[in-house]
Amino acid sequence: MNHPAPPKQQGLYDPRNEHDACGVGFIANIDGKKSHEIVSQGLRILTNLTHRGATGADALMGDGSGILLQIPDGFLRSAVAKQGIDLPPVGSYGVAMLFLPRQAESLTQCKKVIANFVVEEGQSLIGWREVAVDNSGLGVGVKACEPVVCQLFIGRGANCKDQDAFERKLFILHKR
Repeated sequence: MNHPAPPKQQGLYDPRNEHDACGVGFIANIDGKKSHEIVSQGLRILTNLTHRGATGADALMGDGSGILLQIPDGFLRSAVAKQGIDLPPVGSYGVAMLFLPRQAESLTQCKKVIANFVVEEGQSLIGWREVAVDNSGLGVGVKACEPVVCQLFIGRGANCKDQDAFERKLFILHKR
């Protein structure tokens, strides 16, 4: 099959990031209203996709699929308040979802490197949150290499005049 060439690199678009996806679903509220129902529908799409990237010897092995959504500010505020973390106003912080190694030394080193990148980019590290997971549906082989799932909260630095500039900085951090 002949595929057209991707567009040339411009702005934040980089054609090196182009890749095939074997299944994509899209759910949105046309009025921009947030609701848990949209998340539930997104998860239903994932459940109904019969081929989401790969099959392996372990039938319980996941394929890395997921959903992209707006920051659930109320939920996150409540979750991190239990750790004594106070989040700034919406638009003044970002959340990185990270999959880190289980080994204590490697985990510590990864967090240190990531924290240094945040500071180098002129942003502030607000705090870390280890995400609760339910791995009861995973096979033994997957559990053996299961990562620690963490969220990193990053505050907007003085070098970002508005939310758009901050989001561009977060994108740069993501690319590092």
